[in-house]
Parts: sequence; structure tokens; C-alpha cells
Amino acid sequence: MSLPILMTVDDDPAVSRSVARDLRRRYGQDYRVVRAASGADALEALREIKLRGDAVAAILADYRMPQMDGITFLEQAMDLFPYARRALLTAYADTDAAIQAINVVDVDHYLLKPWDPPEEKLYPVVDALVDAWRAAGDRPVDETKVIGHRWSSPSYKVRDFLARNSVPYRWYSVEEPEACRLLEAAGCAADDIPVLITADGTVLRKPDGEQIADAVGLSTRPASEFYDLVVIGGGPAGLGAAVYGASEGLRTVLVERRATGGQAGQSSRIENYLGFPDGVSGAQLTDRARRQAQKFGAEVLTARDVTGLEARGSARVVRFGDGSEIAAHAVVLATGVSYRALEAEGVAELTGRGVFYGSAATEAPECAGEHVYIVGGANSAGQAAVFFSRYAKEVSILVRGPSLQASMSHYLIEQIEAIDNIHVRTRTTVVRAHGTGHLEELTLCDEEQGITETVPTGHLFVFIGAAPRTEWLGDDVLRDEHGFVCTGPDLMVDGKRPPGWVLDRDPHHLESSIPGVFVAGDVRSQSVKRVASAVGEGAMAVSLVHRYLEAR
Repeated sequence: MSLPILMTVDDDPAVSRSVARDLRRRYGQDYRVVRAASGADALEALREIKLRGDAVAAILADYRMPQMDGITFLEQAMDLFPYARRALLTAYADTDAAIQAINVVDVDHYLLKPWDPPEEKLYPVVDALVDAWRAAGDRPVDETKVIGHRWSSPSYKVRDFLARNSVPYRWYSVEEPEACRLLEAAGCAADDIPVLITADGTVLRKPDGEQIADAVGLSTRPASEFYDLVVIGGGPAGLGAAVYGASEGLRTVLVERRATGGQAGQSSRIENYLGFPDGVSGAQLTDRARRQAQKFGAEVLTARDVTGLEARGSARVVRFGDGSEIAAHAVVLATGVSYRALEAEGVAELTGRGVFYGSAATEAPECAGEHVYIVGGANSAGQAAVFFSRYAKEVSILVRGPSLQASMSHYLIEQIEAIDNIHVRTRTTVVRAHGTGHLEELTLCDEEQGITETVPTGHLFVFIGAAPRTEWLGDDVLRDEHGFVCTGPDLMVDGKRPPGWVLDRDPHHLESSIPGVFVAGDVRSQSVKRVASAVGEGAMAVSLVHRYLEAR
């Protein structure tokens, strides 16, 4: 935590040095003393301090300064740091003006120059200033700061990116006074939101994922051009492959488009994962796995969009969206699945503005006292319902089918039945989402009775389907009719190997139609959609990579 600041402003160098010296002598261990030679310089310094998130405890400004006098300066400084205590340094002849300033711009004290001895004339005043500042509860903000609008989809994406990548941040609604002060310090307007301000004061206007990742210190660029193993996708399967690959001596890089963890990383609580009898959140499990992979030497690249994969001789080449590429001896595809879009009128326009895909844990505090709706009948929907029931007044799970038994684990169904404010509505679908600027109502259809109703709500969370998003793969990678990647025995048709297969052996169990490209987790055709099986497949894929490399 940075030390709070005591600022002095005086155009006389001798006076400036003198007051700074006396302040450091008494307060140097607990405060940082900053001095400026003019009001303009001091305001510029205060803007930078504001962006860095440091706190200003007190400001001592000379009354008579050219261009900008002390009263004018303190008045403008109040706009940036309203909790900072303020004092004027003044000569005896200006005492009346100093007293007037106390009434006009809320100056706390005035100090007559000279203040010798400081123990009698300076320190008691500064003690009173810092005591008043402490009582106000103002503290430094070391985290990244995000300024945006609650119902802005771009603002939500910035918050979600930071949260899913475990980057601490402080959220400021553009309607808050402190947000306005930060925007002023950054030289930004409301049209620039979302605005992200890093801990070192760097300002980003409407940033994308890669810009955010670079600014907050996430790795986005590979350290090498060639690796033993490239893992594409940072969900449980990809993290499992990265841990086992790196721990077994393979030069390993994991590439993730958005944030490690995948859908599992968004889960509020996973209770059927081996070794965690009390359950573990997806974020906790993901963070541990990421740190474990990095401990063994794996690189983790974030916010990198993979757009192509090809065999180039013995190398397997991965292309990125910016045109760059890396190569490796082998690749593990672990890109997982995405939630399928909810096909209902108005949903697309309100996505990120009350309609969310996944649990969107950053929205939980906003659900207090509200009726929340969840679409989906699998474990992810059930886990979200349990999570949001702690915040919301009521949670309704909308299921197209006749019950939850076919798609949800028994332990979750029992939990849901035991929670009074969770209700399951079967054979119910969303017909339309309504709202001006953000979600306000939903039209629901009870398909069994054939009736519709419109209900008020500000939050809809969607957990339906499993779209593999494998359209970026070339034709050489065979997929089933749903887009999932075929592997091993599934590639064999009438005992024949897949077209273009050049090796004198059948594909390994998790190997795709390109030798040396293995598939793990939900993106694999016929896989078991569970976290434990995904981790296991990631580890198994690495063992098959070793077998592939040894036979070359």
C-alpha cells in the first residue's frame, strides 16, 4: 500500500524546501512529502496521483503565488481530492484574506510564515489536518480502476475479463462523484467509457482484451517461436495438459483467447470434483491450476485469438489473429465449448445489459432483492441458481424439458429443492426480452399449457447448449456434424484410416486426423462433459504426445 501524501505548494524555493524538510522530519515514516513550485504544477501532479490511486492527506499552499493564488488552487484541488485537508501558508499582512478563504473555499487552517519553532506552530496544525483526514476514511486505491456504466455491454466485458483473469480492480459507476473526478484527472469524458486506469496511472479508453492484458501485466506474447507443445485453450483440459506437459520437461505454452478456466472457471461451486469434499469455486480451481502450470515452467498467453492450425512438415503451426504464428512438435486442442445463443427476440440487443451468458459473478451484488431468471437444465445452471439465491430475492430456473433429472447431477437437484427461493419452471421458454437500454421484462411461454406471460426482471443468465466454436479449424481436422473434433477410433471408417493420414499406424485414442494434434475435453466428439474427465484427458493427451514424439 502506497504511503498517503502531504503536498506543499510554494513558488519560493527556500520556503518550499523548508516546509518539506520540517514535514519529512516529523511525518516521513508514515507519509510521502511532495512539493510543487506553482498551482499549475501541483494540479498536474494531483491528476497523476489520482490516476495512480494514491491518497492525499493534506495540502499546504502559499496564498500569494503568480498565475494562480493559493485559494484558487485549493478550490480546484478539492475537485480531485475532496477528502484532503487544506491549509494556507500566509504572511501576517494577508491574515484577513486567509480567514476569508476558510469561509469561501472550506480551508481548514492557515499558517503564518515563519512557523518557527515547528513543534509549536507547524506540527499541531498538521496533526489536526491528518487526524481529520483519517477520520474521513479516505484510503489509497492500489487496484486497477474501471469507470463505466452499469448497463453498458463494453463495461461489463472489461469487468468480466479482469475478474476471470483474477486481476483485482475497483469499479466506479460513471454516475458516482469519484468516477467524475477520475475522468477529469484522466482527461476523459463520459463518451470514452469504459475507461480503465492501471495501478501505475496508465489510462485506456474503450480497451479490448489484448490491450487490457498488456496493461495489467498478463502475458500476451510468446517468448519463443518454437515449442515442444502448444496447448490451445485454458479450461480444465488445457490446464491439465499444460501442467503435465511442463512437469514432464516439455517446452509448453498455453494459449487462451479470453481467460483461463473456460466454463468451469465461471462456476460458483464445483462439489463433485475429487479431493474437494467441501467444494471449490471454478475461479479457485483455475487459479491453482494456472499457478501450478507456471511453477513447472509453462508459459500462459492470454487474450490471443487463434485463427488457424496446419501441418508444415514435422511442425504443427498455430496462427494468431494478428498474423503472427508459433510452431511446435505437437498440439493439444482444448478449446472447450461456448454457450449457445438464446434465440429470442430482443436478447441479442440486451446481451451484457441484463442478459448474460454464464454465471457473470460480477453481477451478483446487483441482484440483491431482485427476481433472477436462469435458462438451462445442466449442472452449470444449477450451480448458478444456488449461487445467485444468496443474493436475489427469488431465482427461477427455466427448463425446456419435463424435469432436471436428465441433465443435472442428483446432488445439485437435492440442493435446489432445499432452497426456498429457487423455483424450477419446466417446459418453459423465453420468447422475448424487453427493455430500453437494459433488460426490464421477459416474456415467457409455458409450452405445456400454451400460455405466455410477461414478468419484470433485470437479470437473465443463459446456460444452454454446447457450441464447440471449431469453425477456425481447416478441413484437414475432421469434425462431426455438430462441429466437435473426431479422434482415435472415431476416425476409422470401415477399418480405413482418415483421408490424408501419412503414418503407418492408426490414430492414437485422443489424436485428431492430423498426426501430432491431440484433442482433450469438451471440444472432443463423444467426450464426457465433466471437469474431472477434462483434466484427465489433458493429462492423457500429454502421455500420447510423448508416444508420438518417441516414434518419430
